[in-house]
Amino acid sequence: MITKILMIEDEQGLVLTVGDRLKAEGYHFVARHTGDEGEMEARKNPYDLIILDIMLPGKDGFSICKSLRDSGVDTPILMLTARSQVEDRVTGLKIGADDYLCKPFDMNELLARIEALLRRSTSSEISKKKVQNKGTPSLSIDLEKGIVIRQDKEVPLSAQEIKLLQYLYLHYGTIVSRKDLLNNVWGYEKNITTRTVDVHVARLRQKLGDIGDMSRYIHTIRGIGYKFSPPEA
Repeated sequence: MITKILMIEDEQGLVLTVGDRLKAEGYHFVARHTGDEGEMEARKNPYDLIILDIMLPGKDGFSICKSLRDSGVDTPILMLTARSQVEDRVTGLKIGADDYLCKPFDMNELLARIEALLRRSTSSEISKKKVQNKGTPSLSIDLEKGIVIRQDKEVPLSAQEIKLLQYLYLHYGTIVSRKDLLNNVWGYEKNITTRTVDVHVARLRQKLGDIGDMSRYIHTIRGIGYKFSPPEA
């Protein structure tokens, strides 16, 4: 099956360059040049990966990413931007982006990141079937559907949150270091730091309702990492 990639980017030259290379690599490539057109395409047709610029005519990339995640679209998202500030990377990761690449970038690095995201996504699809409908009447987790059901309400998880929760679930009861999470959930990405892990864990805790003075599910082990206690009936 041919892998389909959607690029939402207004720089025509960059779209042509990336599109030609991805087509040469055997990918099915589709491009949209405004935020509104891109979001509509992402909702209308299934894709294996979305390359999303932040600065776009119309709706910006941050808004598109958040809107897709809030509506349950869990397609891996690689954000592109001319900005390099840490705050922008953190913002993108908080709203559900899976990776972040600053312009200008080397085409080989883009390809490597795409391959890593697709590889992790495929692996996640296979192994997350092990964790379905686990939990209690107040909280259950279904990683195959990519949702948490809390107090009878479905809360969608981003692709990266699914992978993070899946890894924690498969290693529940043991301490998982931030380094382990970086290596096994994010892979090789050189710009990803332990701060990225903490941002995603904080967002995941909110979706699990695991906030307040006492954590019930994701426990912080100070100076090391985290330990997961799954909801059990």
